[in-house]
Amino acid sequence: MAAAGRHAPRGRRLRLGLLVVPILLAAQPFVEWLIHVYILHFKPTTVFGRKFDLQIAKFHRAHHRDPWRLELVFIPRRAGWLGLAMFSAVWFLLAPTPQVALSGVVGSVTMAFLYEWTHYLTHTGYKPRGEFYRRIWRYHRLHHFKNEHYWQGVTTHLGDRILGTMPDHTGVPNSPTCRTLGVEAPTDLPGPP
Repeated sequence: MAAAGRHAPRGRRLRLGLLVVPILLAAQPFVEWLIHVYILHFKPTTVFGRKFDLQIAKFHRAHHRDPWRLELVFIPRRAGWLGLAMFSAVWFLLAPTPQVALSGVVGSVTMAFLYEWTHYLTHTGYKPRGEFYRRIWRYHRLHHFKNEHYWQGVTTHLGDRILGTMPDHTGVPNSPTCRTLGVEAPTDLPGPP
C-alpha cells in the first residue's frame, strides 16, 4: 500500500495527506477521554507483590490537589516524549506513505499544543468571553471542583457526550475525592516535570 501511495499522482498524494485532518478531528475527543480516564486517573496497584504507579498519574493527582500550580498543568516532559514516540509509531505503521505519516505526527503535535494551551488558560485567571470556550472552561472546572468522574475532555466534550460522562451538573453530587482522585496519601510527590 505504501508503494502505491508513493507513486500516486501528486493530487492523490495531497488528498491522502489531507485525510489526516478529519482522522485527527474525529479521534481527538476519544483519545483525550481515554487518556484522561485510564492513564491520568490511574490508581496505584500491586502487580506480583510490587506497587505499580504511573509517573504521569502521580503528576495528575498532584495537579488535582493543587490545580492552580501552573508547573503541574502541563504534560510532563517524559510523558510528552513517550507520547510523541508512541503516536509517531502508530502513524508510521498505519499511514500509506511516510509523507502522510509525517502529516499525522505534525497534526498530533499541533493537537497536543492546543490541548496544552486550553488546559493552561483554564487554570489561570483568564475569563473566557466566547460561548464555546466558556463551556470548555466551565466543564473542566467542574471536573476539578465538583466531581472527577465527569467532564473528562479538555479541548472538546464530544467524547463525554457520547461516552456518558457529561450529565447536567446540577444533578451530580460533589465528590469527596475530587482533589485526591481516591488516592488519599500522596505517593512520593513528583519532581520537576
